[in-house]
Formats: sequence, structure tokens, C-alpha cells
Amino acid sequence: MAVPKRKQSNARTGSRRAHDFKTPKQLHFCPQCSTAIPSHVVCPKCGYYMGRTMVQVEE
Repeated sequence: MAVPKRKQSNARTGSRRAHDFKTPKQLHFCPQCSTAIPSHVVCPKCGYYMGRTMVQVEE
């Protein structure tokens, strides 16, 4: 079985892991009430999604 001859440097490890960071969620604004919500999610404030009201929200 192959075994590394030397320890990998911190710089090499860091550059390999440069793309492993988390990306923030994509937010868009509800066309009905202008609340920032994640994509493909029913608006919790007004219940609007895909051009129509999906959920009746009690105020």
C-alpha cells in the first residue's frame, strides 16, 4: 500500500481545502410583501408562492 513519504504542508492542505467553505443561502424577495426568503420556499409572511397564495396566513 502506498504511504506518503513526507508530511503535507499546511499551505498545500489549505489550498486543497479552499473550495470546501459553505456558501450562503440564495435569498430572493417575495413579489407580494417584499420579504427576503430562500428560493423555492413559500413565503412565511403572506403564504405566496409561484404566482398564487398557497397557505392562508393568520395575522
